[in-house]
Amino acid sequence: MAKEELLEFEGMVTEVLPDGHFRVKLENEHEILAYTAGKMRKFRIRTGVGDRVIVEMSPYDLTRGRISFRHKSDKPLPSATGQRRAHFRRR
Repeated sequence: MAKEELLEFEGMVTEVLPDGHFRVKLENEHEILAYTAGKMRKFRIRTGVGDRVIVEMSPYDLTRGRISFRHKSDKPLPSATGQRRAHFRRR
């Protein structure tokens, strides 16, 4: 299937499921099962509950999709809070 034939929708992540899957509620109130796109996985872009995302879907199966973009949020990053984990060396 060509990329031009994909449908794009905006939505919000409502649940993080095991194995890299997410439950996403679209703007039209539909709930779908989505997974992260390869580039997002490659560059380790983290997606959590409440994140606004863009989902690509095939016109043949409107219950599944691929998360292709995560909008930046106003939430601070965990490392920006000033707390750091202690690094210990094992012998």
